[in-house]
Amino acid sequence: MVTARVSQAPAISPLVIREQTGSISTAEIISVLKGETTGLHIRRGFSIEVAEEIAANFTRNPGLKERKDGVPGQYVGASHYKKDAASYFAEAENARPFVDALFGNLVDPVRGLFDALRRELHKQGIELRLANSKYGQANICRAICWSGTGTYALEPHDDVAQVLCAGEEYDFAAAAKNTVVALNFYPSMPEEGGDLRIWSHKPTATDRKSQGVETTGYPYSAAYLDAIPSHEFKLQAGDIALIDGGFVHGVTRQLGNGERRLLLNCFFGFARPNLVLWWT
Repeated sequence: MVTARVSQAPAISPLVIREQTGSISTAEIISVLKGETTGLHIRRGFSIEVAEEIAANFTRNPGLKERKDGVPGQYVGASHYKKDAASYFAEAENARPFVDALFGNLVDPVRGLFDALRRELHKQGIELRLANSKYGQANICRAICWSGTGTYALEPHDDVAQVLCAGEEYDFAAAAKNTVVALNFYPSMPEEGGDLRIWSHKPTATDRKSQGVETTGYPYSAAYLDAIPSHEFKLQAGDIALIDGGFVHGVTRQLGNGERRLLLNCFFGFARPNLVLWWT
């Protein structure tokens, strides 16, 4: 007699969402870092003039490339996704002048947030620094335009699997045991679509295995997520979003032929109780 395997429904994890307009505080960032807040959306978090200049610098950047790792998009910078440490840090070193060129002579909003958070954590006896190794140092961010043409511009995924499987030579791999924060600045957004959707589900190793995404966290099927509640952040140029990257999230399809959805992205998390690392 053959017994059919009964697949377990994905567990629902409550979302703690905060949305506001204006400035972002270090206390709010730390709340996401500690896993107290799932998603934080700051409308008009940085200057629209700065946003427009960054978008223009991306379009004409000589370091602009097409991703070739199975995740459709264009980017400037480096990603550790599916790379060993030597390859990632070499890419980061090579991309550094191109990442700097995104900002030119502008006040860099990513570095501004990084510096403010570093000062606040220092008061608490916690070091915040860029991830590094014998091969080099991570960049402060990367710039990306996702270009998927299906239901999603970026398919549903989690950011923890790729960190868990990053390997011993990555000093930030230990952050997967804690909250991996994804930080996004949006220099350019389409009039419709391109929203950030986050589901009330934080996958376990068993969940990832059931979806065949043990090492990548990408992509989760629509059928798997069908019964799970979700929240959408309606984004505009000049917005900032931080999320707990352990929750499944994706980007809805961009509609129309107007402005492209461009984001500056990075990750950070506790590698040790007294050390927070930052990487791309």
